[in-house]
Amino acid sequence: MQATPIMTQPLFHLAFPVDNLAKARAFYGGLLGCPEGRSSPEWVDFNFYGHQIVAHLAPDEVGHRSTSAVDGDQVPVRHFGAILSMSEWQALADKLQQAGTRFIIEPHVRFKGLVGEQATMFFLDPCGNALEFKAFGDLSQVFAK
Repeated sequence: MQATPIMTQPLFHLAFPVDNLAKARAFYGGLLGCPEGRSSPEWVDFNFYGHQIVAHLAPDEVGHRSTSAVDGDQVPVRHFGAILSMSEWQALADKLQQAGTRFIIEPHVRFKGLVGEQATMFFLDPCGNALEFKAFGDLSQVFAK
């Protein structure tokens, strides 16, 4: 019998719709480098920076539909992503730019000089789901008011 690992922090789980599992595999597994876990003909698990995301085949539910103003940008309301270190964020931004990724919001620093200053970028996966990756120079600012 295999021992159950002890979790020091809960893992996040997110299920999201895609219209094509092959496109999801190429994007999340290939471009973003997320290892694939279990799968079926209807869904695929990915290790998304240590958390579990699951692409479910649901073509009628894909895409983002509305935005909200944040520091001068129109941010997709429905989105997900990860908070990376500044060097990981820059490496990912460079990789995405080299791959020809079309950004909804180009990589930049928002809230400059204010509480919550952060590097951010938004783009769509090939199924129309919005992703945001961000980084803070000071992680204590993640939840600062």
